Amino acid sequence: MSWKTTLYDYVHHKNQMDMDYSVQPLLPFVTDNGYLQSQIQRLSRTAHSDQDRRFYPVKSETRLTILQADEQPGNVTADVLLRRTSVGTIGYREQEEKRLESERIQLMEYDGKWYIAKIDSMATERSYPSEQAAADDDLSEMDEYTVSSSAPSPSVPYLNYSVLPYLESSGRKGSYDRMKAVQYADTWWDKANPAYIEFEVDCSNFISQCLFAGGAPMHYTGKRDSGWWYKGRFNGQEQWSFSWAVAHSLQHYLLANRGGFRAEEVPRAEMLELGDVISYDWDGNGRYQHSTIVTAKDGNGMPLVNAHTTNSYHRYWSYRDSVAWTEYTKYKFLHIADLL
Repeated sequence: MSWKTTLYDYVHHKNQMDMDYSVQPLLPFVTDNGYLQSQIQRLSRTAHSDQDRRFYPVKSETRLTILQADEQPGNVTADVLLRRTSVGTIGYREQEEKRLESERIQLMEYDGKWYIAKIDSMATERSYPSEQAAADDDLSEMDEYTVSSSAPSPSVPYLNYSVLPYLESSGRKGSYDRMKAVQYADTWWDKANPAYIEFEVDCSNFISQCLFAGGAPMHYTGKRDSGWWYKGRFNGQEQWSFSWAVAHSLQHYLLANRGGFRAEEVPRAEMLELGDVISYDWDGNGRYQHSTIVTAKDGNGMPLVNAHTTNSYHRYWSYRDSVAWTEYTKYKFLHIADLL
């Protein structure tokens, strides 16, 4: 048996694991106890969540792509991309979810058989961009600040048109087009728009793009810690505001803005509409680490979301199926104003 055969078996049995809410199918060849324990906890949460939703899994399929492999005698480390599609039902309504998961898998040979010794996720919702700490420090001193989404003066170098040539009308005002935001989210959920920089932790960058596609006007200040803006690479530097690309800063901007592009926090997820935003604080400490956009509703009228980092399409909003989720997790449900 080759290491690739073991890898294909892992993918097949991982599908079964998610259908059965059990790691049992992986036990014969996965020896990474840390991974198995985290999956036991995740599957238990998912089972309870699905039961509460009256959601019944029907099928799970995964397409495996081996991105690269370091092959040594008796030891292989492979970076893989898993394109996963799951289907379930709520009542008579069928629901399809898609997800991209990237993993680094270490396989070891023992007595002529290959085993999986280590599984590491290469992209999780718990990660921070390098600017997160700086943004948190800035915002901790800005609880009372107010911002405005008024268009910049013509003298301001507002946009790098060579990077984003289609944004010349970004000073626009009007209504938030929820369907355009959703269409953008559905188009780019599994890939990066080449017109923008792709971040290692890309969730809020992606959500900002969706909001902009829906008609939200940029507020250019030229300062990283104020406004909501993006210019891309300009004169050898990356130029964008923390609020564009950092989850904590984005939710703070949306709630602090007093006019134009802004959001209102609502108390329950079911009150959100398509094109609204959810922010996630995994540790319950007031620092938000992930952002998603509502792109559909399930058979119970609850939000389904799209996101980047772990790229997701029509994923259930609570994220209890994420290893990032903890019992301390808090959410902010952000209803985007219809008039900008």
